[in-house]
Amino acid sequence: MNGRTEYRFDRDKLTTPCYLVDVGLLRHNLEILDGVKARTGCRILLALKCFSMFRVFPLIALTLDGVCASSPHEARLGFEEFGREVHTFGAAYSEADMAELCRTSDHILFNSMGQLDRFRPMIKEYETRSGKAIKIGIRINPEHSEGAVEMYDPCAPGSRLGIRRDDLREDLLDGVTGLHWHNLCEQDADCLDRTVEAVERRFGDLIGRMDYVNFGGGHHITRSDYDLERLVRIVNTFKEKWGVQVYLEPGEAVALNCGYLVSTVLDIARADMATAIIDSSVPAHMPDVLEMPYRPHIIGAGQDQEKPHSYRIGGLSCLAGDVAGIYSFDQPLAVGDKLVFSDMAIYTMVKNNTFNGVGLPAIYLYEPGDDSYECVQSFGYEDFKKRLS
Repeated sequence: MNGRTEYRFDRDKLTTPCYLVDVGLLRHNLEILDGVKARTGCRILLALKCFSMFRVFPLIALTLDGVCASSPHEARLGFEEFGREVHTFGAAYSEADMAELCRTSDHILFNSMGQLDRFRPMIKEYETRSGKAIKIGIRINPEHSEGAVEMYDPCAPGSRLGIRRDDLREDLLDGVTGLHWHNLCEQDADCLDRTVEAVERRFGDLIGRMDYVNFGGGHHITRSDYDLERLVRIVNTFKEKWGVQVYLEPGEAVALNCGYLVSTVLDIARADMATAIIDSSVPAHMPDVLEMPYRPHIIGAGQDQEKPHSYRIGGLSCLAGDVAGIYSFDQPLAVGDKLVFSDMAIYTMVKNNTFNGVGLPAIYLYEPGDDSYECVQSFGYEDFKKRLS
């Protein structure tokens, strides 16, 4: 996870806890992605599993070509709010799922030959009845890992994601127009380069039969040190060699370093060291900190003992591990101080929860052009209650 070292908004104008998305920084990322599209002719989708803040979909849709969804709910959100292509992949579908996805999706991708065989007639029947064309694709497993954390590696041994070459049934490929894979996580273009080579070795006889190939997500395209030139070269070489459309579906790259979680210090306690309790919760408001795991960046803070005053930063919940980490500061922390965690647009709003009845953070948009703040959503007791019964 990356983090910005500064921010442009006035944290004292915010009610905490809250997420804040800087629209100017989002535009900056979209400009980079637009440059990739212009130089390669690739199409880029927003991965809703990472960032689904539909309030900014109209802005994102000016640049990106659509969304990739992982469930009927995400597909419906993309269909109703984004207004461009909807690509849906699921590890498995029910009949109810497929009935909904036929209505909301332009592309439906399958994770097994069995599911493809089972649901193709249902898709064809819907096309005949509705007049809508739905493109069918399959997700392949390149069986090529790039050193990601195993929990986030779809090509790890035993992975349930993607069809391995040995399991591919060519007799079922009639009407399949797209191949999709995904094996990267916050990685650079060198990892994609090696993955493309692995895919061409295992599935090269199929690629030229397709209309498009989706390189999946995990490409950290908007990171400052990402090798954009290599990405452009990979995409252009692949398109020229195989004569197919190339899709990318980054999530993090769209909103990387665009968002913040702002929290207020509620108490300074002492256990074996000074501990600051904030009005946020790590498992509830930034769960990837525990799942990845990683140490979130607090703007203005240093490592333990790097600055004069060190604190363990802990959250509201009863979970003993509700701790962001140990940080040091130039000045002592006091009750009422606001801490700003960076890179908190991605995998936060889409994964947060109400564990312990901890309230969900409000969501703000910040427009640096006119220094304006908009609270686009706030939450209360009913949002907690209605999830329980």
